[in-house]
Amino acid sequence: MTMETAVAGAPDGYPLRFDVEYPERLSRLLNNIPYLKMILVIPHLIALLVMWILAGVINFFAWWAILFTGKYPRGLFDFYVNVLRWGLNVNVYQAMMRDEYPAFSGDDGRYPAVTYTVDYPERLSRLLNNIPYLKVVLLIPHFVVLIFLAIGGLVVNFIAWWAILFTGTYPRGLFDYSVGVFRWSARVSAYAAMLTDDYPPFSLR
Repeated sequence: MTMETAVAGAPDGYPLRFDVEYPERLSRLLNNIPYLKMILVIPHLIALLVMWILAGVINFFAWWAILFTGKYPRGLFDFYVNVLRWGLNVNVYQAMMRDEYPAFSGDDGRYPAVTYTVDYPERLSRLLNNIPYLKVVLLIPHFVVLIFLAIGGLVVNFIAWWAILFTGTYPRGLFDYSVGVFRWSARVSAYAAMLTDDYPPFSLR
């Protein structure tokens, strides 16, 4: 997929997939006691801090590997994807979208309600990935849009909190919006992290 088709077209075939299974019921206790879920995930946040430090080191070595070979070493790629998946699982739990406590792992399938996969790229562009900050500059329009999407997400989260309190459910339209924001952000993060050269679509789908 070229940058042009990704920008203009649908995300069908995009090499990153993210989805969250819609919960029919959610716990009022877990989701409506302020900061309860944030407290429960503290062990995850500590573990993820270590994992993110390792991921930063891996990304440094991957930068050099891409410079000389045009490839992201497969073992390093899988580790980085697993760290991103682990973080997303925890974020989904905190965001009141699922009540199952996340596993202390980023392995695929360990948190069945969340799908996050990134196709391994056989080749990566030296130009895109080795000119410092080039991808970051290209992503500026996405960062602007994500600011507004995040503001909308705060409003959605506030409404969802009250809905869960009174009904035990996350309104489906609001849930889909939240999933879409996570998906958009995940694509931008993967592009910036050199996991793919496919420019992210401007889409919540």
